[in-house]
Amino acid sequence: MPNAQSSGPESAADAPKAPQLFGDGTALEDVSFLTVAEVAGVMRVSKMTVYRMVHSGELSAVRVGRSFRVPAKAVREYLSGAYVGTE
Repeated sequence: MPNAQSSGPESAADAPKAPQLFGDGTALEDVSFLTVAEVAGVMRVSKMTVYRMVHSGELSAVRVGRSFRVPAKAVREYLSGAYVGTE
């Protein structure tokens, strides 16, 4: 009967690691993307406003063919940094 703790070829140390998409160690499986229309809906702005933000660099996006996909994390970061103080 094989030992349950054997360090055969299927051990955790030998398991293939998920490819990293970003320098911060985020794996591709952990990234969710939104369409421009979805971002516009979340932010309650027009799609043109989202396109302007992407083209100006305010909002990061990935180009897929002729479309853009925006990482949900980028939208969260933008919105968290966009709050206006009430002082």
